[in-house]
Amino acid sequence: MIRRNPNGDIPVVHETAFVDPTAILCGKIIVEENVFIGPYAVIRADEVDATGDMQPIRIGAGSNIQDGVVIHCKEGSSVIIGRGTSIAHRSIVHGPCRVGDNVFIGFNSVLFNCNVGEGSVVRHNSVVEGCTVPPGFHIPSTSNIHSDAELASILPVTTDQASFSESVAQVNLELVKGYKRIRNEF
Repeated sequence: MIRRNPNGDIPVVHETAFVDPTAILCGKIIVEENVFIGPYAVIRADEVDATGDMQPIRIGAGSNIQDGVVIHCKEGSSVIIGRGTSIAHRSIVHGPCRVGDNVFIGFNSVLFNCNVGEGSVVRHNSVVEGCTVPPGFHIPSTSNIHSDAELASILPVTTDQASFSESVAQVNLELVKGYKRIRNEF
């Protein structure tokens, strides 16, 4: 469902993107080309800052927002999801937040008030809050990172981890094509 927010902003979805009919996109959202937005995802840009302004939620080209993901912005802040990025099932991304290109965010993870650098991997059930994850970092499953200092023990992404992230992104690009092909069957 595509709908306006109270300010009258309506999502802009590129014609090559696929948004599942059960997903809800509300407000100042920009969805670039070949994006997959899965069932029951909720992306909502509707809060304004003290001056009444609002920044957009932007989903970069070739990214995938999987089943049950929630993306929202606090007080007019933005959420920027880079190109070729995967946000896995039931994750929460709450702005202010910036996620770089070719990032993998694992199942049930929570990102808030943070930046995640290009090519990083945040594995399942992790929390990343109030910090900047440099490019190419691997946050292990069930990690809780709440400051830049806590990142000192984090290792770079391995080749296997990067390959897994790339394969997830590629599979979801193919899903965009398949679902677009059968969209009139819903």
